[in-house]
Amino acid sequence: MACSASAAPSPSGAFFVVTCRFSHSAPDDPIVLPGRPGRSHDHTFIGNASTNAFTTPAALAGHRTTCSDTDDLSSYWAPTLYVEGNPVRPLDATVYYRRLTTAPVQPFPRGLEMVAGNSHAVTVQSAKVTEWYCGVLKSAFYGPMRRTTAIGAPSCPAPTNLELQVNFPNCSNGRAKSPDHRSNMAYSSNGRCPPSHPIAVPAISLILRYPPVTSPNVFLSSGGVYSGHADFMDGWKAAPFRELVDGCLNHYAGCGPQAAAALDTR
Repeated sequence: MACSASAAPSPSGAFFVVTCRFSHSAPDDPIVLPGRPGRSHDHTFIGNASTNAFTTPAALAGHRTTCSDTDDLSSYWAPTLYVEGNPVRPLDATVYYRRLTTAPVQPFPRGLEMVAGNSHAVTVQSAKVTEWYCGVLKSAFYGPMRRTTAIGAPSCPAPTNLELQVNFPNCSNGRAKSPDHRSNMAYSSNGRCPPSHPIAVPAISLILRYPPVTSPNVFLSSGGVYSGHADFMDGWKAAPFRELVDGCLNHYAGCGPQAAAALDTR
């Protein structure tokens, strides 16, 4: 991916991007309910095509990915969207890896597992964690055009499309996992990580892009539209991921969809 430096050094301008296609859906959750197939609400999986209830980070190696960067063997999943009782697949997904801290970021602890958002929420969650909005079909690659925001899921007629964004925490305590699947990670504030989680890591924003939706009968498999959340299981190949972290995020560069390939040939 060719990296182009931002106009001025700014953590918010340091990022790289991976695009992914839908892989499969299943009532599995290898982070929250490992080894218990069929016990979860239905999830939509993107990235590593092998993911199931028994998947571990180590097991992701060597399998096919639906993501544009073949060095990213990670698995990403979110509750399945239903419109009028019918499951709706995302058209695609965009995964932004950003630097949100003044301190340089480090690669994830190997085999990181984390969850963002509240699957039990019955009221609107903070937009800093998850939100719905209307994007524009076939819009420019770098981010959605936010025409509509609303409490819950907005009506998104063509040529717009419904999008769900989930932002993962970006500060680590050095552990790859925790019993509650959350306490190993925390969100930065004003560019700084909290003392309890002092290691700055890339901030993942997962954006699922669905077809146009105008029906008010919209819900997620985890509950209502307020229950947006997502899971991440790290399967990145270590050396290429470090190249992206150092070459894009720690050099204040914006790296587009071809960044990994360009870095690999430097």
